[in-house]
Amino acid sequence: MPSDSTEPEDEIPSILEEAAAAKARADKAGTKRTRQIVTGAAIGVGSAALVAALLYANRARKGDKGGKN
Repeated sequence: MPSDSTEPEDEIPSILEEAAAAKARADKAGTKRTRQIVTGAAIGVGSAALVAALLYANRARKGDKGGKN
């Protein structure tokens, strides 16, 4: 399958790196509130990545309704 620069898979490593950097900052700060905010943000970003991957995977099936022609 040809590689497309808009594929969600291309964004996932950078998202994971951002989440890891945010977690490292939160651990360095050490406050419970900061860790909760960072965890919430990481969950939100991960959820958005999943939605993007599902939308990308389903766009190929958009014309296929599964019915008989």
